[in-house]
Amino acid sequence: MKACESWDWQAGKKVLADLAQIRSSYPRVDESVVSPDGERIVAPVKKDDEAFTIAVNGEAWPESFELCWYPRFSRLGRLTALVRIDDEWTVAVEGEPWEARFEYVWNTVFSADDQAIAVACKRDNAYGVAVDDKAWEEIFPAMRDFCLSPDGSKAAATVQVEARKEADVSGFFEGAWSVAVDGKLWDPRFVNVWNPAFSADGKAVATEIRTDRCEYSIAVNAEPWPARFGCVWEPSFDPRNGSVVAPVRHEGSWRMFKDGEPLWARSYNQLWQIRFSPDGSRLAAIASTEFGKWTIAVDDQPWTSFFSDMVLAPLFSPDGKRVAAVVKAGNRWSLAVDGVPVSDDFDMAWDPVFSPCGQHVAAKVELGGRYLILVDGKKRDQSYDKLWDPVFSPDGSHVLLRYVEDDKYCRHVMPIGELLG
Repeated sequence: MKACESWDWQAGKKVLADLAQIRSSYPRVDESVVSPDGERIVAPVKKDDEAFTIAVNGEAWPESFELCWYPRFSRLGRLTALVRIDDEWTVAVEGEPWEARFEYVWNTVFSADDQAIAVACKRDNAYGVAVDDKAWEEIFPAMRDFCLSPDGSKAAATVQVEARKEADVSGFFEGAWSVAVDGKLWDPRFVNVWNPAFSADGKAVATEIRTDRCEYSIAVNAEPWPARFGCVWEPSFDPRNGSVVAPVRHEGSWRMFKDGEPLWARSYNQLWQIRFSPDGSRLAAIASTEFGKWTIAVDDQPWTSFFSDMVLAPLFSPDGKRVAAVVKAGNRWSLAVDGVPVSDDFDMAWDPVFSPCGQHVAAKVELGGRYLILVDGKKRDQSYDKLWDPVFSPDGSHVLLRYVEDDKYCRHVMPIGELLG
C-alpha cells in the first residue's frame, strides 16, 4: 500500500497551527518543515531554559537537547532531528534519541522502502556512516557522499583510504580514494570517486571514478569499465536488468554509455542527470545540443524546444509516458511537459508532480514574492505566503495543498476540478 492511501483525502481545509502564537511562545523558532500528509508543521525551537527541542504544531517535544536542528520527515512520516546531548551529537526519531553518540552527524537519509534511517557521522576525528543507531566500526580520514540500498540493509560511501598531507599531490595521484560498503573497502584505489549508487536488489554499487589526471570512468563492484573518458557523470542502474548507464565525455562530446559501450547514437554538447522511467523502459537526461541550447532528451530524441539558461532533471509520469522538467530562459523560470513549455514564466519554479494516471501535472511556483499552484499549465488565482509541493491523491481526483497564509498553517484537500477552475 502506498503511504498516501491512508491519509485523509476528504475535501476541506484544516487550520493546524498559528505561527504567530508559536513565535510568541519561544525565544527562538527556526525554519519549519511539514509532514508528507500535511498534518504536522514542525520547527526547532529554543525553550526558556536555554534548551532546544522540536515543536510539532506548536507543541514542544517533552525531550530537550543542548542543540537541535535539521528536522526531516521520511516518506511515511517519521520525524527525525539532529540533536546534541552532553556535547555529543546523535539522531532523535519522534523525540527518542539514538543511544550512539558522535562528534557530529549530518545529512539524514532514508531508504527507498522508508525502513532505515542513516546519517554521516564523525568520531575520533574520522568519518563513517551510522544506520538505525549502529555505526560502522571502520572509520576513514575523509568521506564525501553516501547512499543506502533500497531496503536499507547496506550503505556505501566514497571515502579517503588513508590520511595524507594536503600538499601531497603525488600521493593523491597514486590513489587515495575508494568506496566502502558497510565499512568494507574496495581493493582498488582511485584518484577520486563520487556519487555511489546501489542496484535495485542492493547487490551492486556503481560510482564515478578518476583514474589519472585527465581520465575518468565508472566502477561497478570495484571493477572499472575498461574504457577511459575525458569526464563522466553519475551512473544509474537499469531497474530491469541491473545494467549500468552513465553519460561520458567521449571523443570530444558527450554520449550515453551502458556497461562501458555506447547506448545512444547521438553525441551532445552536454548530457547529464539521467532518469529511468518507473519500469525502466525509457531513459531521459538533460541535454545540450550546442552551447546555450538546453533541453531534455528521451531515448536519444531531444525535445524540439530549447532553453537558454538551464534545464533541471527530467521527471517521468508514473506510467512512464510523459516527461516534465523545470526550465529557465532569459532569467525566468517555467515548466515544460513533453517538450511544450507552459505559457507563463515565474521568478522561481519547483519540480512538477504528476497525478497517478499521468494526465495532470502540478507544481509550486513563485511570482512577485508570493507562491502559487500551477496545474496543467494554468495558474490558480489564490497565492500564499509559503507553500510546499502539492500531492495528488491515489486516484488523482484530489490535490493536497500545504501552505501558510495570514500566519496560519493550513492543510487543504481540493478536488482537481476546482483547481482547474
